[in-house]
Amino acid sequence: MHEAWRLVGTPRFGGLLVVADHASNRVPEDIHLGIDPALMEQHIAVDIGVAGIAERMAQREGTAAFLGNVSRLVCDTNREEHDFASIPEASDGVEIPGNELVGREARLARFYRPFHAALEAILEQTPPALSLVLHSYTPQLASEPDGHRPWHCGLLYDEDDRGARAALPLLEADGLHVGDQQPYSGKVYNAVIRRHFESEGRPYLYIEIRQDLIAGAAGQAEWTERLGRICNRVALALE
Repeated sequence: MHEAWRLVGTPRFGGLLVVADHASNRVPEDIHLGIDPALMEQHIAVDIGVAGIAERMAQREGTAAFLGNVSRLVCDTNREEHDFASIPEASDGVEIPGNELVGREARLARFYRPFHAALEAILEQTPPALSLVLHSYTPQLASEPDGHRPWHCGLLYDEDDRGARAALPLLEADGLHVGDQQPYSGKVYNAVIRRHFESEGRPYLYIEIRQDLIAGAAGQAEWTERLGRICNRVALALE
């Protein structure tokens, strides 16, 4: 374990690696964001539900989970390093005053670069058959009160849509309303997939799950089973 990331399970060549960079709401004691502590339980600080799913999936043989170990408000590793959103000064209308005068270089060196270096090392040393890039999203942004998000989940990609195309009919067969590049686009939020997967031709599936479906243990267990089943089929389709 590193303060920027943690690994659950043992990566295996030809297995499944779950990557969840927004899995934690942890803020190191020496960092002060200057916001109401209650906000750390909300979507601006953490992808609700993904840690529970990733940890459950990592209990299965051949599956490991690589998780971000600090809040996205401390350092957002799914943004480009030069993007100011990698150390956000605001999120969904909430100002983060503790980040306004932060030493960006020190913060990036402490969290951003170790996260990406460790992920790359795992992918090089024990290449998985498939990587599941796992995120979740709020049903409704506070800054967009009229923008209800009806999808149960969304599939994201940049140039390589192979994983999304293989997974779409499988998710729809489960009766799900699936967004294609919704509610976000993988052509915009693509720092992880572009750096570690698309640039190297590595197979991946990038999915966002609506948070109200996975906030509790029952929903997390349901999606653990679903994603394990679907990832196996996507991996075979991409061989």
